[in-house]
Amino acid sequence: MNPDPSKRLALVWLRRDLRLHDSAALHQALRSGARVALLFVFDADILQPLLDAGAHADRRVAFIHASLAELDARLRALGGALHVAHGRPRDCVPELAARLGADTVWANRDYEPQALRRDAEVDAALAARRIALHTVDDHVVVPPQTLRGGRPYAVYTPYRKAWMAHVEAHAQLLQPFDCAALDHALARLPAPPLPELAALGFSAQARPPDALGQGSSGARALLEAFVPRIAAYAQARDFPGRRGTSYLSVHLRFGTLSVRDAVRAAWAQRASEGGAAWLGELIWREFYAQILFHHPQVVDQAFKPAYDRLRWVDAPERFAAWCAGRTGYPLVDAAMRQLDATGYMHNRLRMVVASFLCKDLELDWRLGERHFALKLNDFELASNNGGWQWAASTGCDAQPWFRIFNPVAQSRKFDADGRFIRRYLPELAGLSDAALHAPWLAAPDELERAGVRLGVDYPLPLVDHAQQRELTLRRYAEAVGASTPA
Repeated sequence: MNPDPSKRLALVWLRRDLRLHDSAALHQALRSGARVALLFVFDADILQPLLDAGAHADRRVAFIHASLAELDARLRALGGALHVAHGRPRDCVPELAARLGADTVWANRDYEPQALRRDAEVDAALAARRIALHTVDDHVVVPPQTLRGGRPYAVYTPYRKAWMAHVEAHAQLLQPFDCAALDHALARLPAPPLPELAALGFSAQARPPDALGQGSSGARALLEAFVPRIAAYAQARDFPGRRGTSYLSVHLRFGTLSVRDAVRAAWAQRASEGGAAWLGELIWREFYAQILFHHPQVVDQAFKPAYDRLRWVDAPERFAAWCAGRTGYPLVDAAMRQLDATGYMHNRLRMVVASFLCKDLELDWRLGERHFALKLNDFELASNNGGWQWAASTGCDAQPWFRIFNPVAQSRKFDADGRFIRRYLPELAGLSDAALHAPWLAAPDELERAGVRLGVDYPLPLVDHAQQRELTLRRYAEAVGASTPA
């Protein structure tokens, strides 16, 4: 069935929802009875800072591009096409909407401060052309303005209980949005081919690891592969050398997977330890989204103001060593080299390296947060900020300030056989499992047999963990006016 060309046109503006199924905005546009066209804007306000930072091979841009190519192919098979622009949304969206003759624009709501400002600008520019902008909730199951215990929740456990009760009482929140009508409502409007990455200033060389998949098809394949492993997730998720996690975070970030798909899979197994644990991680994501929505100051300030009194060390050489995976602590270094090589880092290791930066190296958490923002495939402001403030003990419901990860103990516990470390630190591969986690404690003859010269082939420890732990305890105690734990 061909759409009636006399019908009005609704434009669906894709952002963090790169899929044609289970989309609230697409569903509402289809319900309106209008012909539907789809738009994506390569946002210059986001891309230009990456180019200015020299990130011409940004894996996330390549992931987006590949996901759009899959989406565009599907639309062209239906007789339409994806409309793509490159520039500032406040210019591109109104211009294209007017050119195509759209009288409404639909988009899935984004709760980040910068996104809210962008949408306000686009709304004003559209209104000047008598075009309406409608935004709807889609990015999370429970929108951030929904749950309030008198005021916004700042502690995870009561939020989780309220979230679970709300979803129990409103089962429709987990139902997918029906977008099947797109097959006959899609406007047959011509559009140029998807621009090459080079035309946007980016290299086609970089892409996330193949294991993470690309586009909606990659997301579905990963979810299907993970469902049989959910029951074991609680035990397996902490070991970076095992395939214990879902690897779906990049797909949730860019919306190639609907959050409802993920939550339904977890919800179905919530009676198991693994299902409950994975569901808990998905709820943490929504918890941090509502923290950022209600407390946008956390972008550059501690959630707990007292912690802004912390004295951080000004030591660029320490930060450079941490970024390069040259701290002398193998688990920390392997994790940082994995991040640099792939754009991925296991969640346990995110906690370890963040604690090491803030509490061993005494460096400001904001430095690490910004480095992750530049490197992570799945960078999402709310979760990244929440995770860093958790590790630094400056955030809401964070780990206690006197809890400091021991990088060697973490290494021995979660990578006991050194499988992960050896993959990213091949210079240490010849060491025994016992020596691998703290090479500076290895006997000279073992180092010689393994061909490891400390300070040459692999660095000596940048700091002494035991000494730094005592310094950090004093710093935090001074900032918060507490006594130093014994």
